[in-house]
Amino acid sequence: MDLLARAKQLEAEGRSVIHLEVGEPDFATARPIIDAGIQTLRQLKTHYTAATGLPELQQAIAGHYHRKFGLQINPRRIVVTPGASGALQLALSVLTDPGESILLTDPGYPCNRNIAKILGINTIDVPVTEDTQYQLDAVHIQQCWSANTRAAMVSSPSNPTGTIIERSAMTALIEAIANANGHLIVDEIYQGLVYDVEEYTALSLSDDVFVVNSFSKYFGMTGWRLGWMVVPENFINVVDRVAQNIFLAPPTISQYAALAAFETGTEEILQSRVAIFKERRDYMLPVLCEIGFKVSARPQGAFYIYADCSDVSSDSFSWTKKLLEEEGVAVTPGIDFGEFEASTHVRFAYTRSVDELKRAMCRITRFIK
Repeated sequence: MDLLARAKQLEAEGRSVIHLEVGEPDFATARPIIDAGIQTLRQLKTHYTAATGLPELQQAIAGHYHRKFGLQINPRRIVVTPGASGALQLALSVLTDPGESILLTDPGYPCNRNIAKILGINTIDVPVTEDTQYQLDAVHIQQCWSANTRAAMVSSPSNPTGTIIERSAMTALIEAIANANGHLIVDEIYQGLVYDVEEYTALSLSDDVFVVNSFSKYFGMTGWRLGWMVVPENFINVVDRVAQNIFLAPPTISQYAALAAFETGTEEILQSRVAIFKERRDYMLPVLCEIGFKVSARPQGAFYIYADCSDVSSDSFSWTKKLLEEEGVAVTPGIDFGEFEASTHVRFAYTRSVDELKRAMCRITRFIK
């Protein structure tokens, strides 16, 4: 965020800055969703909903799982939340007490460990490498789980690496955590933004996992602040009670707008964007490797490339600051995602057009030379 603030300052001074640092799609929200939101306002639907969300939206999300994965999900298990961050707060609140611990990947999404710290939960950051696609696996659970550990959290597709946990590895992970009498939280907020491989959900493997999803990434509704979580049957009531006290209800207008996200016309728009993201990845990945970066695990989802920059710099934080100042390209240093090998890694977000990516690669190449 410091880099983003500096980038905005440079732009205010008239400098040209290419933003490859923020994990936000550059597309505006699809028009059918916007129109549904406007119609909601015109109909004066501005009051609270139930704490766990509009029943119509819970039904629509359940229908989405049925169409896409052939699953029959009880709509009451679907808890609509203020963004995926709200879902993560709920999950950690109902699964752990202060002083207990959870397992996270290092590197991983930084807000996960910060939310845990706010709740008084200890985080065990597990160093992960390309050997496991930068993901936790069953061996990590056996090695790192303690009597004080209550849960593990994984992301598939992942931020910052864009990697996916293979179905067999997810099955083994679920079994290992069940054997430890713990719980698994699976962050699937980049679901839909998957390339090259067949998509699945952890819900197809177990009814006992907590699956977090979002309308932000695939559905392009970042500013609407809406997400959801699918919880096991025996957690429905306790999650409802905690939700009532943390945020009362998800944003009403956003919920009505999100109903349009599952319409056929909207789906066609969103799928066309997936193809564009794949085109961007396929351009950017080989170019980065040509100019000195190493990418050990090919990203199969999301819109990130996590690259080893050790042949370019051994201090990724200083390097990204200089790159921004001298060439006007903003990328994220590894320190944002943890400590393990952070100084030799950077994350590129391909959330800009191919033409902009080409300009960015020219600037980075010039900077390296």
